[in-house]
Amino acid sequence: MSFRSLYEIIKQDLRTPWRNDPAINYKLELFFNYPGVWALINYRIANRFYKRGWKLIARVIMGISQILTNVDIHPAATIGRRVFIDHATGVVIGETAVIEDDVLIYQGVTLGGVSLDKGIKRHPTVKRGAVIGGGAKVLGNIEIGENARIGANSVVVKSVPSNSTAVGIPARVISKGRDKGQLSHNKIPDINKQLFIYLAKRIEILENALITHNEDIMIEKDKELEKVYKEYISTMK
Repeated sequence: MSFRSLYEIIKQDLRTPWRNDPAINYKLELFFNYPGVWALINYRIANRFYKRGWKLIARVIMGISQILTNVDIHPAATIGRRVFIDHATGVVIGETAVIEDDVLIYQGVTLGGVSLDKGIKRHPTVKRGAVIGGGAKVLGNIEIGENARIGANSVVVKSVPSNSTAVGIPARVISKGRDKGQLSHNKIPDINKQLFIYLAKRIEILENALITHNEDIMIEKDKELEKVYKEYISTMK
């Protein structure tokens, strides 16, 4: 990578907050309120040293950057253009992680590994346009597909298809093939709540059936429960 191409990428990093954060109003804010931007710029420089074999210098640069920004990025990671780390505090990006262009990452995200073996890919690949919600942990050599959405505080240990949303611990895909645009956490269904409602009502029906021995009431209540079950299943599609 030439100095000119590196300079062009850094310029894009500096412009990215204007595209992703409605809170920014002045250029001066970039210097004091966007540690994610500066962590990325430091990474760009360190990554250049790392690829040229000056690995210790690269690690020192990112060590100092971590102290200043509270963002831990390994200089060997691969990060594309126009990536935005919003707020950034506590973000960890591992050595073999790959992040493609136009990815949005919120604070507290970990792109971590589950293996201690050297020489293999241990960290996730995040495809173009994906959004990783605050506090999410994406672990292992898995793939987050293009335009996929990971809900806040989710723990992802399996690949997520493109244009899908995954939430929970462990994360489960709750919608496929239709999610585009920003991640709206207020619109994410609570799949655990739906399941608990279904199970509670099922137990209630069985208890009433044992006490009353009235099959007609049981059949009627079972039809009502079927609606609850369908709502639960719909959240998983």
